[in-house]
Amino acid sequence: MFTSLNITPLFLGIGGGELVFIMLIILMLFGSDKVPEMARGLARIINQVKNASNDIKSEITKSVEETGVVKDIKDAVNVDEIKKRMGYDEIKESMDIDHFNPVNDIQKEIDQTKEDIENMTGPIKRMK
Repeated sequence: MFTSLNITPLFLGIGGGELVFIMLIILMLFGSDKVPEMARGLARIINQVKNASNDIKSEITKSVEETGVVKDIKDAVNVDEIKKRMGYDEIKESMDIDHFNPVNDIQKEIDQTKEDIENMTGPIKRMK
């Protein structure tokens, strides 16, 4: 069915073979009875770090909102006036603004991926 194991975690760019090798080394060093306990401990540490980073983010956001810095900046910067000075409306009318729309780029990527998947699964569908 599958000829190779291609598991790539989101971290460290470790491939499937390296991941299996690391698991084997851990099993040989600590034994199968200690590995679940170690995994639970690692999960607790990761959750603590995650919670601490969320607390820091919320504190920073709270302090910025309390000081009113963002509101002062928004009040000081008049976006409509800046657009008017730069001639944004004239530029927008003279250019095909849809060409620079990132949603179009994303849609093109989605369409290309669908086409690639269809090309890959086409022979499988025909074999049925």
